[in-house]
Amino acid sequence: MELESHHAQRGFQYTGPPGLEYLSELDQLLVQQQKEILEIFTGWESQNKYKIVNTMGQLVYFATEDSDLCTRQCCGNLRGFNMPVIDTVGQEVMLFERPFSCTSAGCYCCYSCLQEMKIYAPRGQLIGSVHEHFDFCTPTYSVFDAMEQEVFKITGDTCAIACCGNDVNFMVLSSATGETVGRIQKQWTGMVREVFTDADNFSVTFPMDLDVKMKGVLLGALFLIDFVHFERPNPFC
Repeated sequence: MELESHHAQRGFQYTGPPGLEYLSELDQLLVQQQKEILEIFTGWESQNKYKIVNTMGQLVYFATEDSDLCTRQCCGNLRGFNMPVIDTVGQEVMLFERPFSCTSAGCYCCYSCLQEMKIYAPRGQLIGSVHEHFDFCTPTYSVFDAMEQEVFKITGDTCAIACCGNDVNFMVLSSATGETVGRIQKQWTGMVREVFTDADNFSVTFPMDLDVKMKGVLLGALFLIDFVHFERPNPFC
């Protein structure tokens, strides 16, 4: 069933990027990774695919990783990719762009080796970016708008792994006030799924009145966090 904005029904004049209108009415999105049967049985890394739904389980977007076979097998969770975000009528509404960046124990503190994600809506129009910070203990990210002004900081649990039965939280803090305004959460999906696959479920919460562009950027942050902390590690890079 195609989603229809209540704002549209009331004649609300939307001025943001096309396809993000519905985000103006949401304060939470749920992301469900779709696991390929072949990958489960062979361990052969396939392109990640995700369903993005609202709290009622209604489909809002699809997202599919666009990367080459060699990169996926050789570079694991550090691989670069593009990820188009498609709405329920098949239109691309956002693009997540992650460049390859080789992080290792010897170069992790080098700024050029830290992870980042750029978010476009529509393709070619930058609306924000997410950048990793070096920290020995706590996963830390900065979230920037299109003018490269820092809007949020994201700080994760000290042990950013899915421990038995526990969710993993990454808190979204206002850069201006330090106040917690949202959360990205990796949800525990059960022992079998956690141990034998890297298919993950996430949620992202944000203020209802937040600009839809920054909601889209926080969604991009969720995908970067998934790859950095919860995908299989790279065997060669």
